[in-house]
Order: sequence, then structure tokens, then C-alpha cells
Amino acid sequence: MNEIVDNSAASKSTEELAGLKNITMAVYALQALSFLWGVTAIVGIVINYVKRDDARGTIYESHFDWQIRTFWWGLLWGVVGVATIWLVVGFFVLFAAWVWAIYRVIKGWLKLNEGKVVMPA
Repeated sequence: MNEIVDNSAASKSTEELAGLKNITMAVYALQALSFLWGVTAIVGIVINYVKRDDARGTIYESHFDWQIRTFWWGLLWGVVGVATIWLVVGFFVLFAAWVWAIYRVIKGWLKLNEGKVVMPA
């Protein structure tokens, strides 16, 4: 009952790692699609939290953290932008948040395709 589960990369099979890569890529795609349909970002964040433990100790862990931070910071700046839109500055906040989110999705996707962590630990 008190088993210790080793979730390190060494204990992952090739199939498990390939599955994690596919999940990570799917979440980047969902984040990219959220620029058209915002609900896909919510689906992506749910996947991130459900599969986060599986990614521990692998290069995909940094991608999951990156995706989660992108979602929450993007949501925060989106709310700030909408709340200040009547001051006109909100348009600039929303635009900056939009560009920043695009940058994060593209950078993460490129690092994933290179087989690298998206940010150093």
C-alpha cells in the first residue's frame, strides 16, 4: 500500500514518452486554437493538470509548467485588459497579452520539436 512510484524519465518506456510528447503537442495546439475559440485553452489546462504527474522527471515537465504558466498569466492579463478597456489602456494590455501568449506557444512548440526543455530548471 505504501509503494513508492518512480516517475523519472529512466522508468518511462518509449511509448510513454511518445505519448507525453503527443499530449504536450496537443495542448500547444489547443492553446493556439484558443486565439479563435477560448474554450480550447480550458481543455488544455485540464489536460495539463491531469497528466502533470506523468510528465515529472521528463523533458515534458518543463513544457507542462510553461503551458500552465502561459494559461494563468494570460488569463490574468486578459482580465486586467478587459477591466481597463474603458480607460483605453485595456486595448494595449489585451494586445500585449495576445502577442505574449503567441510568443509562448510558438517558443514552446519549437522547443518541443527540438526535443529540448522549454526553460532551464
